[in-house]
Amino acid sequence: MSKLAVVALGGNALQRDYQKGTIEEQETNAFHTLENLVFLIKEGYELIITHGNGPQVGDILLKNDAGEAAYAIPQMPLDICVAGTQGEIGYMIERILHNVMNKHGIRKNIITLISQVVVNHQGESFRNPTKRIGRSYSPEMAKDLSRAKGWIFKEEQKSHGGVRRVVPSPEPLEILNKEIIQQLVLQGNIVIAAGGGGIPVYIDSNGDIRTVEAVIDKDLASALLAASVGADEFIILTDVPYIYLNYKKPGQQIVEFLDYKDTLKYLEQGMFGEGNMKPKIEAALYFLKKGGKKSIITEATKLEDKRFGSKITMEYDPTDRRHVDNYNNT
Repeated sequence: MSKLAVVALGGNALQRDYQKGTIEEQETNAFHTLENLVFLIKEGYELIITHGNGPQVGDILLKNDAGEAAYAIPQMPLDICVAGTQGEIGYMIERILHNVMNKHGIRKNIITLISQVVVNHQGESFRNPTKRIGRSYSPEMAKDLSRAKGWIFKEEQKSHGGVRRVVPSPEPLEILNKEIIQQLVLQGNIVIAAGGGGIPVYIDSNGDIRTVEAVIDKDLASALLAASVGADEFIILTDVPYIYLNYKKPGQQIVEFLDYKDTLKYLEQGMFGEGNMKPKIEAALYFLKKGGKKSIITEATKLEDKRFGSKITMEYDPTDRRHVDNYNNT
């Protein structure tokens, strides 16, 4: 019997930090990442693929700014930018994955779905937005934009200073069209969905879909999708092969086998990096709490490895002392 897995591609699946982000670079990166999914397909997994869109949305926002300043082209709202990247990146993944499978003699249909995700538009994240998007501005420019557009700005977190626009990052509550996604994947199709965390929307009192200026954490939305379609496994692909405690700090440890209780304990102790591993851990736990069987966090090239990266399940045999393996600091 086939297993169903949701595979969340990290941002580095398409664009590395040191790259310009040309289409040639993104396509090459996508090919190398997707080549690693062949193992899962050959092992009989049915796949739903999700992906990030941070660099791509950032580029669109820069073009918005430039177009408005130079040619008075109206800026597009954030939901349209996210939808555009879902189509753009989904198309790239769909085409390149077809070519990868063709190389290996695999015949499966692939389809990309533009995904809307319901959020609570009156929640705490809308009262205190913290997610930084777009370019950095001088405080003077930010003040003008805040007056003209109602945008909220906060200081840049990186060393080059300035301020950046902040928007809410609400918790995803429901994946619209989840039934169609489930139906398609159970029929043997590969589905690309919930790109960039999905387009945040809410349902008004008349039952109409309304948009909000926000972004959703891609890993959390992917975990919700995995739970909603009854996936057996939720796999997060990132740029490190294992989960680390105290990453790049004294006492760094690899954790290869974890249960829910221990992972939650480490999370509460602040053992996972705030801006990198912590959101992935929270997503992995979310999937398990919603009924999933196993969450895996690893590097794409580790998928065929027998050890298969770091695994988190609800419970492990308490006599299994492989939960924490000590490694030399790197």
